Amino acid sequence: MKNGFLVFLVSLVVLGGSWCGFVLAPVLQLGGQKQTTILNSSDLYPVGRPGMANQGLQVYRANGCAACHTEQVQQDGVACDVVLTSAGKTPLAVTNAISSLKLTGLDKGTADAAVDKINAAGGKAEIHITATGPDISRGWGLRHSVAEDFLYDDPVQLGSVRIGPDLADVGTRRPDANWQLLHLYAPQSVVNGSAMPPFRYLFRVQKIGGEPSPDALNLPKAFTPPAGYEVVPTAQAEELAAYLLSLQADVPLHDAPFTQPLAVSKP
Repeated sequence: MKNGFLVFLVSLVVLGGSWCGFVLAPVLQLGGQKQTTILNSSDLYPVGRPGMANQGLQVYRANGCAACHTEQVQQDGVACDVVLTSAGKTPLAVTNAISSLKLTGLDKGTADAAVDKINAAGGKAEIHITATGPDISRGWGLRHSVAEDFLYDDPVQLGSVRIGPDLADVGTRRPDANWQLLHLYAPQSVVNGSAMPPFRYLFRVQKIGGEPSPDALNLPKAFTPPAGYEVVPTAQAEELAAYLLSLQADVPLHDAPFTQPLAVSKP
């Protein structure tokens, strides 16, 4: 009897500790999150998603998109690049100083030493921070995902399988609503060889009246409906597209720093 009670007590402690560590602690941590400021700015991040995008989150959830996509960019580390901003009044000395230095892919200490050497030669330089890792190199984001990115999402759609690409920053990569709608209706019309299933039930194929609908999709010939008909997105398709466009984790934060480029390529 005594041994049975001891086993019960130990099991209760182990299970209770596991529940607190894996369930309660993350809930409390996320529940205490607040807006933060963008690095080197007074602007707050994130801002709440607009109403249509919030509704689109529920469409995303209802259609099981998280079964094939994640919303969590991974990052291995950071690299520092030293960028010359001015050669000053002694350009030859600065050029000689730079010629003996490696300026890209440095750790912070080496980058600081390079800047000091350029400044001592009469020039001016600054350090640009770049996030590194496979997800970053694929163009899926500029930095790793952090808790603040999901502050206004209920429920959070992190996902765990990448049959398709990560979507944490897809609104920055693909900012065109028409592209998003085409991709939902006929994925292979915009991505050759796409394995994504078409979500055609989120669209209506209707007979053209006097004039084509301004919302009708401009589909490639191979995907067009029969003559005299057009494809029009339903409210759910537009909401889902709005949600995808709102996924823009593209600003530097204190816990996820990077030097924001003037122009970001959109693969």
